[in-house]
Amino acid sequence: MTLRVSTRSPRKIDGAEGLSELDASSRGKRNRPLAIAEALKDWIAERGLTSGDRLPQERDLISLFGVSKGTIREALKALDAQGIIKTRTGPGGGAFIAPVNESGALELLGNYFFFKGLTIADIYQLRISLEPEATASVAGRLSESDFAKLESKMKVYDHPPATIEEERQQRVAELEFHELLVGFCPNPLMTFVCRFLISLLKNLTICRRIYDIPNPELRESGRSYQLRLMTALRKGNATAAGRIMDQHMRYAGRLMEVQEAFVARQFLKVD
Repeated sequence: MTLRVSTRSPRKIDGAEGLSELDASSRGKRNRPLAIAEALKDWIAERGLTSGDRLPQERDLISLFGVSKGTIREALKALDAQGIIKTRTGPGGGAFIAPVNESGALELLGNYFFFKGLTIADIYQLRISLEPEATASVAGRLSESDFAKLESKMKVYDHPPATIEEERQQRVAELEFHELLVGFCPNPLMTFVCRFLISLLKNLTICRRIYDIPNPELRESGRSYQLRLMTALRKGNATAAGRIMDQHMRYAGRLMEVQEAFVARQFLKVD
């Protein structure tokens, strides 16, 4: 079967209409590789291809989509630029489905928001909306191995930090606890969005400055909430787990906003 993009028979055109249609035709030619790239993505999804699977040979793609060699090559370049496929040359070469890289996607999104002036309130508004739901969804799903991984993270901050560096390490470990927890959520989209919000708290300049300031209340309250949360999760109580996480996020958000304001004032004094 040959898949074809829509075409029309050529006709003679004159005047302004002709210039307009010629311009449209030119745009159509430029856009054709992108249209084929989208069609190829659909083809990949429909067949359930995954990381490492090989695409058909170039000549087979030409026959499949009914387009020229140049168009297929441009379409493959577009998919390569999007990180969907990788091409290899030489014996055994060709186009292959690229491995899915969550960290790369998070980094790209983080770069997009880097100059958007995000605030702590922006981030916690979404965390409050999503993390309680994600947490409730994992109640009754966790194995002893899962609990052991979560408890291992909590041990990093079960004592007051001795240095600023340890303070920073403990803050990061607290965030990693949440990354790990939402990773057990059965909804992959919710997991990704929650992890993206957590990555912002790890990497935004204002957050890194906040983590250089001792805040025993944030560590102690966070650990207290998490201990209660672990009890609810062990009992498989989704309602309690979601409620505790909601309280945890709201309280942590308020403390972080206070520190954000403090850091901003210090920055203005320096200027």
